[in-house]
Amino acid sequence: MDRRRFLGGTALAGALLPLMGTGSVLAAQRGGRLLPLPLEKGDTVALVSPSAASSDPLSLQLAREAMEALGFKVKTGAHYDARHGHLAGTDAERAGDLNAMFADRQVKAIVCVRGGSGAARLLPLLDYAAIRANPKVLLGYSDITALHCAIQARTGLVTFHGPIGSGSWNRFNVDQFERLFFKRELMQYRNSVDTDDELVPRRNRTRTITGGIARGELVGGNLTVLTALAGSPYLPDFNGKILFLEDVDEAPYRIDRMLSTLKLMGALDRIAGFIFGECTGCTPGDGYGSLTLDQLFADYIAPLKIPAFRGAMIGHIREQFIVPVGGRVEMDADAGTFRLLEPVFAGG
Repeated sequence: MDRRRFLGGTALAGALLPLMGTGSVLAAQRGGRLLPLPLEKGDTVALVSPSAASSDPLSLQLAREAMEALGFKVKTGAHYDARHGHLAGTDAERAGDLNAMFADRQVKAIVCVRGGSGAARLLPLLDYAAIRANPKVLLGYSDITALHCAIQARTGLVTFHGPIGSGSWNRFNVDQFERLFFKRELMQYRNSVDTDDELVPRRNRTRTITGGIARGELVGGNLTVLTALAGSPYLPDFNGKILFLEDVDEAPYRIDRMLSTLKLMGALDRIAGFIFGECTGCTPGDGYGSLTLDQLFADYIAPLKIPAFRGAMIGHIREQFIVPVGGRVEMDADAGTFRLLEPVFAGG
């Protein structure tokens, strides 16, 4: 049956390659993907601010306390609490913090304090050779999409789209973190069921756009940030990929413009599957009315005839999946789920 066909690339073979800067540790390279080193409790985690400044010192304290509560030692970037206009320091300072933490052998993971805006300004200043030589976990979402895209495009390193340091570390997010990073599970991403005292669930619902199953590597993140990289060398390859997207506070006409950009640049025609998370606060403004998100998906996604669904727990929401950008998955658009097919850590 056509709509149930398997889509995506061929199976990827794994090989272990020694990398400079990692001492005796071997980092796995699979089909052009570079896997980060695994995490253990007691490791040192770096907190950096690649985007906007934090207006409340308490948020910086909460980020540190959350990492310590997860079992880590904490090292902070030299400028993680700095301010340069709305940014957390100058471009050189913020990029310098990232480069320093990737090069620091004591640091096993880098967690972004917050998103906001400004990460794209750093992309020409990042030391991609050092990142490639020191593969480690990078965690964040929203504006951090610029880093995920650029690092994926320039190094192949698998990074992680998920909670920021100063965000909510509720039970769901902590469970995601511990299962993925400590237990190194091959995660099954299925929305949690919350009936909220209703006869049938209303929250966390997924909806199928086009049914079917697809396999491929994940690419994507925040729609606004991703499309702003169009035409740059920092946009990753879309061929045979599973594109996941989310956004916040964008009117449907702007979502329309961005999906149109992805269509015009040929990205949508090359993907094997499509997962849309939440578009929080994406309501029409005043005027003559608006296309709905459902109509936009009918215009741009349904004609692709690839497995596609919306409503995954990805985005500007309290409980969110931690999604490995570059991880190889199988998605089931009818069930509204996706699962990891291979480990996303070296030696895993």
